[in-house]
Amino acid sequence: MEKIKKRPWLLALPLSVAATLALAGPGKPEPLPEEEIKVERLTPPDGNRLYVTDFVFNHMADGRVHVVDGRVGRYLGMVMSGFGALTTVSPDGKAIYLATTYYPRLYRGQRSDVVEIHDSETLELKAEIDIPAKRAQAVSYRSMLVPSSDGRFLYVQNATPATSVTIVDLHSKKFVGEVQTPGCWSIQAWEKGHRFSTICGDGTLLTVTLDGAGQAINRERSARFFDPDKDPIYIHPEMIGEERYFVSYYGNLYKVSLSGEKPAFTAPWTLLDAKERMQGWRPGGMQVTAMHRASGTLFVNMHDQGYEGSHKNPSKEIWAFDVASRKRVARIPSNAAVSLAASQSDAPLLYSLNPEKGEIVIRRIAKDYPKVSTMSGIGETSVIMEVR
Repeated sequence: MEKIKKRPWLLALPLSVAATLALAGPGKPEPLPEEEIKVERLTPPDGNRLYVTDFVFNHMADGRVHVVDGRVGRYLGMVMSGFGALTTVSPDGKAIYLATTYYPRLYRGQRSDVVEIHDSETLELKAEIDIPAKRAQAVSYRSMLVPSSDGRFLYVQNATPATSVTIVDLHSKKFVGEVQTPGCWSIQAWEKGHRFSTICGDGTLLTVTLDGAGQAINRERSARFFDPDKDPIYIHPEMIGEERYFVSYYGNLYKVSLSGEKPAFTAPWTLLDAKERMQGWRPGGMQVTAMHRASGTLFVNMHDQGYEGSHKNPSKEIWAFDVASRKRVARIPSNAAVSLAASQSDAPLLYSLNPEKGEIVIRRIAKDYPKVSTMSGIGETSVIMEVR
C-alpha cells in the first residue's frame, strides 16, 4: 500500500490551534464591546453647501437629493426623494423641504403626495405632511416649491393640468388650503407678508394675499410686463431683496419689484449687442441664471447659434453682468452647464452643473473667476442646484 504523505500545513495546524488557545488564556474569550449605532451630524451649512436634485430619469421613483460641501468639493450625503420631487431649503438653512409622490407599486397604484421635512444636519426625516395629489411632477425650478419669507407657510405648485397652489402651514404641519391660479405658473413669494405672485400666460402677474390661516383674501392682476409670444421669460428669477430679475429666451432682462402694494416693472434691457444677436447668442439650460447679491453680479448660461427651441441647450459660456451699470463684466468658459448657483458667503463661489457627467465646476467669484476644483459623478441625471 502506498504511504500517505503528510503535508506540512497539516502538521502545522495543531500547533497553530494550540497557540491560539494559549493566547486566549483559560476560560471564555472576552466579548467584543457592543457597537453603538448613531447618526453623525454634518457641520452647519457655511453658505457653500449644495443641494443637488437628481431625477434619475431612468428610474424616477427613486429620486435623490445629493448634499455636497461646495467649498472643499466633498460629498456629504443623500436624501431619498421619491418620484420627481420638488425640493428647496428653508430660509434659515436648517430644513430640507420636499414635495413628492409615492405609489404602492412604484409606478402605479393609488397616488400619495406628501411634503417631507428633513433635518439639514442629520438628513433625517422629521415630519411628513399629506397634501392633495395635485403637486406638479416637474423639474424643481426655484419657483416650484417656495417657503414664505417668515418660514410660516410652504407654497407648492400644482398641475392637474389645471394650475393652483397648495398652502402648507409649517408650524402646525398641516395642509391648510389651495389657491386656484388658472393660466398662471410659478410662485414668487414676497418679502413682506404672506403674499405670492405667479406669472400668467398673457404676460401679467397674479398676486395673491393670504390671511394668518393661509386662506386667500385678495387677488389682483397686474398690467402686462412682457410679451409671451415675442419674448417669453424663464420663470425662475434671481433676487436682490425685493427685486426680481427675469431673463428672457432672447436675452433681455426684466426687473420686477415686489415691495409696494402692487408689483412695479422696469423696462427691459438687452444682454446682447448687435453682433452677438447676429451670431445667435441666447440664454439656455434649466437653471439658467445665478446672482451674487453683494456685488450685484448676474451670471447667465449662454450658447451661440440659438434657434427656436434651444432655450434648454447647455451653455458654451457663462456671461457675468453688473446689473447696476447694465454692463457685461466677464465671459467665463463653461463645462456645457445647464444650471448655475452662486454662494453668498464671505468667500463666494460660482457653481456650474453638467448633467451628463454629473460634473460641477467650482470657481471663485473674483477677478478672472479662477477655477477652484471640479467634482464628477454627482448623481445620474442631476439638473438643479441650490446653495445655502
